[in-house]
Formats: sequence, C-alpha cells, structure tokens
Amino acid sequence: MRAGKLIPALMAAAVCMVTACTSGSTPPGGSTPPGDSAPPGDSAVAPPAQHTLAATATSAPGTYPAAAWPEFDQNAARTGIASGLPKAGALSERWTADLDGAVYGQPLVVGDDVIAATENDSVYALNASTGAVVWHTQVGTPVPLSSLPCGNIDPLGITGTPIYDQDDGLVYAVAETSGFHHVLFGLSVRDGSIKVERDIPAPDGHPRNDQQRPGLAIGAGRVYVAFGGLAGDCGQYIGSVVGVPLSGGGPLVSWHTPTSREGAVWGTAGPVTGPDGDLWISTGNGAAGSGQPYDGSDSVTRLSPGLVRKSFFAPAVWADDNANDQDLGSTQPVLAAGNAAFIVGKRGVGYLLDTANPGGIGGELASKPICGAFGAAAVDGDTVYEPCGGTTAITVNAARKTIDVLWHGPPDANGSPVIGGGAVWVTHYSDTSGVKSQLAIGEGLPHFSSLSLAGENAFLGTLHGVVAIKGA
Repeated sequence: MRAGKLIPALMAAAVCMVTACTSGSTPPGGSTPPGDSAPPGDSAVAPPAQHTLAATATSAPGTYPAAAWPEFDQNAARTGIASGLPKAGALSERWTADLDGAVYGQPLVVGDDVIAATENDSVYALNASTGAVVWHTQVGTPVPLSSLPCGNIDPLGITGTPIYDQDDGLVYAVAETSGFHHVLFGLSVRDGSIKVERDIPAPDGHPRNDQQRPGLAIGAGRVYVAFGGLAGDCGQYIGSVVGVPLSGGGPLVSWHTPTSREGAVWGTAGPVTGPDGDLWISTGNGAAGSGQPYDGSDSVTRLSPGLVRKSFFAPAVWADDNANDQDLGSTQPVLAAGNAAFIVGKRGVGYLLDTANPGGIGGELASKPICGAFGAAAVDGDTVYEPCGGTTAITVNAARKTIDVLWHGPPDANGSPVIGGGAVWVTHYSDTSGVKSQLAIGEGLPHFSSLSLAGENAFLGTLHGVVAIKGA
C-alpha cells in the first residue's frame, strides 16, 4: 500500500487534486418486473433488537445544528459542490485522527463537528478544528472477511456514506453486523446515542452476499439504502434499494433489479434525487445475455419515492456489457442543466439522456467514447466532472444533443471529484505534471475515496481514520 499525495493541478480550469492510495415500472415488451419478494436467504440469525424515534426522541425539530456537508456529495442531487469557499491555495495537513477502522464514506460536516463512520461499526464525531473525539458510538460487531464468500474489505462494517437529517437531529448509517445483518441506525448528532435501530431484510434473500456501499439518501420521509454485491460478484445476489421510515417504524418499501442475478446498485454516490423527488440509480451487469429478454441490468433507472420503476435507459449493447463486465453501475447518473441526464460506465462511453424520457433500450440522445469511469461524478450546471482519465470535464446539452469533452485531468487520478473554491478536488495515486500544490498523505485511502469541503478545510476518510487538509 503506497502513501499518497494531495495535489491541486491547473488544467483548462483550476483543478485541486488529492493523491492517495487505494486498497482495492414496466420493462420492454410490457411485462411486469418481478416483485420485491425473494426466496429465503442464508441468514438464520435472529434480527437485532429494534427501536424507533417515536419512542426515544427528546428534542423538538428545528433545534439541531446546520450542516455544511450533510450527505454524500453535499446534497440530494449529488452535485458535489461546496459554495462560498475561499479560493483554493497551498495545501497543508491540519490534523489527523486515527480511529478504530477504515473510513470508506465521505465524512460529514455538521455544526462544529466532522462525523465519520468506520468499518469497525463505529460512528465518531470529531472536533472540526482539532480532530479531538467529541463522541464515539460502536453500533455492532462487523463481519470478518474470512466469513464472507469474497470481498476486499476486512472487516466489513459501515461502508456507505451516512446522512444527517437536521429536522430530527439524527445521523443515519447502515452497519453490517454479525450474522450478516444490515441495520439502519439513527444516532443523536449531539451525543451519539442511538435513537433509531431497524434491521433491513435483504430483498434478494441473501444478506451474506450483499454489500451496502452507496451513500444513503433521504426523501419522502424515508432513508433510502442501496445494495450491491461483494467485490468478486460471488454467490447469488440481486441489486436493490430499500426505503426505511425516518422514525425506524412502519412498513418498508423496496425495489430490486428485475434480473435473476447481480444487477448491483453499487455506485458510491447512492440514489440521486431529482427535483420532483424521484430517485435515479444505475445498475450493474446482470444475468441475461444475447438473444434473451432484457433484465433491467446495465441501466439508468428512475424510481418513484415509493420505489416503483417509472422509466429507464440501457445501451443497445447491454448484453455485451453484461457478458464482459462493462456495465453502467460503476458511477451514478448525473442530472445536469437543461433536462439532461448523463452517465459514463466501465465501457467508457458517455450517454446523454432526456430526463423526461430516458429512452429505454438504445434511446439515448447522444453517445461518445470518453473513458472508463469508477466512483461518483460531480456536476455544475451543464458541466460534468467524471471520475475517469484523471477526472474529465464534459459539457452536455440535451436540446442540441451534444457531448463535448473540455479537458482530462492528470491520468492517475482515481478518486471521485468534488468542487469548491474555484477548484475540482480529487484523490489520485502519483505525481503529475501541471501541479500547482501537493501534499503527501501517509494514511492510505480506500477505493473511490472522495473529500468533503467546508470553510477552509477538506476532510478525507483514510484506511485509518480521517485527515483534515487546510487549503480549500
């Protein structure tokens, strides 16, 4: 594992880069997709005890701190923009906090604290100025890699980026706990006490093979939780999204990819919320191949808040994508200006869609070879910053049906970009030309690492905790 560097570079626009190291509705033909039920899975362990906000809440709404970075990529649209930051400049390390496990999700910035969740099933609040621990809550016992059929995270605890709801003052996180349970916790932002606890039954019936990597989303009174498979795609699993009431009580809603296997919802951004409250997700490769009916895989899918599929897009080459692991699920759909949706997946082809009608199979407005993308894109108006080719800036226009590449960043960049202070920030592996400032990070970073921006600081989850960087 190599140490990394934090590097702002200057391309066609100012680009701040953080270097580090990695670990590792109705379908076509009018048939109704499979329902949310699934055959019995592989967990015989009783679910954990559950309690709800209604039974434990003590504070009135509206009395909780505001957040500069409350969820993955700052907002429900996953734009990745932090407004009002000073101009990005020279970088320096402000503090390092060693925690009890790796931090795969983006840290949240709430009030004066940084909230981070670890693979040891812990949630921390750290003082944003000093990195000192304000509170720490361990919500369960993580699952060791040795008990999983495949994977690359050891142990497997909290992987997806948590989310903060200012209305109820809770930080929500999903932990994988012993017995292969995926449990939603709502913790008081003030002291870390557990106010909500709800076991999430796996829609595919195989929780041992499911991984909760995407960031959480909130809408329509629910927390939305997306699932894919483990690294290596072992075992029987089907990608899914589950909606859990914010209180923890009441019925769940769910949707799963209408395929017999795989179709992961695994992009790190998690569901993207459109202006009407619909959720936009991408799905990975599925089981169907050439000559077989389309199975909902390799797609951009639009779901209602109740998790009913409303529309979708899949490339005409979806069967070949499935056969060769070249799916769209490696990034999330981006909602850009002018009713445009855009996505780049593993194949490296960018697809421009009309948000009113994503087009079904082969119905894109335009497509263009760009570069293979992994992680989460950011978007500012009609300009999209894709995590490929060292971050690639692209302008899209649905009315003109055009995709134009503006520039490619340093080629070794591997993280997911965010925007602030007139710069694009991204993690990457090694030195590059065109760098105007760089900072070595000795902690090592997880796959698809991404920063959170607030004030003069950037906060970054590492394989050992959190690093605060001054220079935003």
